[in-house]
Amino acid sequence: MPDEQMYPDALLREAIDAAGQDDFGGDDFLPGLDSLLATYSHNHFTASARKSLRRRMLDLLVSRLNVEAAWKRHPEVLELQITRPLFLTGLPRTGTSALLNVLANDPATRELKLWEAHNPSPLEGLAPGEEDPRYLQTKAYYDHMNATSDFKKIHYMTADSAEECIFLTNHTFQDAAYGFEVFLEPYATYYKSVDRRPQYEYHANLLRLLQWQRPADRWLLKTPSHICHLDIIAHLHPECGIIVTHRNPLEVIGSYSSMMMAVMPEQSQTDPEDMGRRVLEHLGLQMDQCMAAREYMDDSRVVDIRYTDFVAHTMAVVDEIYDRLALPYSDAVRGAIANYVEQHPRGKHGSHDYQLEQFGLTREQVLERFSDYIQTYQIEVS
Repeated sequence: MPDEQMYPDALLREAIDAAGQDDFGGDDFLPGLDSLLATYSHNHFTASARKSLRRRMLDLLVSRLNVEAAWKRHPEVLELQITRPLFLTGLPRTGTSALLNVLANDPATRELKLWEAHNPSPLEGLAPGEEDPRYLQTKAYYDHMNATSDFKKIHYMTADSAEECIFLTNHTFQDAAYGFEVFLEPYATYYKSVDRRPQYEYHANLLRLLQWQRPADRWLLKTPSHICHLDIIAHLHPECGIIVTHRNPLEVIGSYSSMMMAVMPEQSQTDPEDMGRRVLEHLGLQMDQCMAAREYMDDSRVVDIRYTDFVAHTMAVVDEIYDRLALPYSDAVRGAIANYVEQHPRGKHGSHDYQLEQFGLTREQVLERFSDYIQTYQIEVS
């Protein structure tokens, strides 16, 4: 693919033609789009990788246009209240996905399904009971991926699975579409410069749009990167509850470095040791931001969960969350969650194997970078 195909003007025109709309809802997303496209163009990705990444940007632009059109057709959506949402976060690889899937078995929760995260706008003209063709397309894609890729051992995904709401903030072009972008220039520098409040305001309005389509009592939302924006979340959602997961950073850094190498497109200038160094500093900074924000937050709205406790005593952890956040918790709700836990043992989709040394890091480096975190939250390291 010629590099000029990565130019934003051409991509914007293509999105407008595909959507039949031309209002993106302002131009604050353009610097991020420019930076992402430059990152994809300048980091020696293969032609097939650039094609796939460009397709993702086009899909997001078309989706953004459709969302803006939906808000114009249904302005009442933006007046909806988001009542007592739960935000689940923590450093990556600390059990957030597993805990999300456990808590999603409460019928009162409204988790974000992967297929609708990719397609937040309503599809006009669907007959009552008719299957959304976008769901079927997403299902076919992830069914094929799970059948042909080992990525499911790291992070299992289906069209119906509860997923990260980073797929919503992706529409602002100020987040990492695949995760690895924050480790490559020029996007790495741009990402650190962004004011996140407008991004989270946009995120809240996408939640309203989805809630309008498929209502439920309360949202259950999860994304690791929320951990460095807890102050913004608490300001925008005064009734929210926040669940933060914690894990030995020696395991976190190795696991996440391995995951980032797995999602990194074929690219000649990133080696495992470079990725390890970047991951260590990136996640260290995220935890620094989390700890700084929590100094000024009401701890009564936050529940801290250790990964080791969750693995060993899952239902006790669930009981604690419901008690601390004063959530309705009937025998039927607890039974539904307990049944899921029994039917879904850890490692069902295969084990994720990695060693910290693969990424050029030592035990001492990691423990030094996370020393304040380990002391503050009394994290056990072995």
